[in-house]
Amino acid sequence: MDKSIHKKRAQRVRKKLKKVNTERYRLAIFRSSKNISAQIIDDINNKTLISATSVKKDPGKKKSKDQSLIVADQLSKKAVEKKITKVYFDRGRYKYHGRIKFFAEALRKGGLIF
Repeated sequence: MDKSIHKKRAQRVRKKLKKVNTERYRLAIFRSSKNISAQIIDDINNKTLISATSVKKDPGKKKSKDQSLIVADQLSKKAVEKKITKVYFDRGRYKYHGRIKFFAEALRKGGLIF
C-alpha cells in the first residue's frame, strides 16, 4: 500500500473523532512489527500528558500480544494516578483487530472509559 493511503485513513479517523469528542483527551496508538506505544494527548493545548512504550534496552523476547498487555497496564496505571478516566481511542490507520484489540480491552479493564 502507498503511504498516502495510510495518512488519509489516519486523518479521516481523527477528523471524525475530534468532531464528536471535545471534552476528552485523545489516546493515540502506534504499532510497529516488534513494538507498540501509546500516549494520551491534550489536543487543546497540544501536549502529551502520558506515554508508554514497549521499547526497552534489554532485548527480552516477548510476544507482541504480551507486550501490548504490559503497555496497556502501564498506561492505565499512569492515567488513573493523574485522574484521567475518559478518553477517546484514536487507532489511527490500524484496524481494531489483533494487538490493537487486546490493547483496548486491557485499557478498559485498567479503568479507562472510551
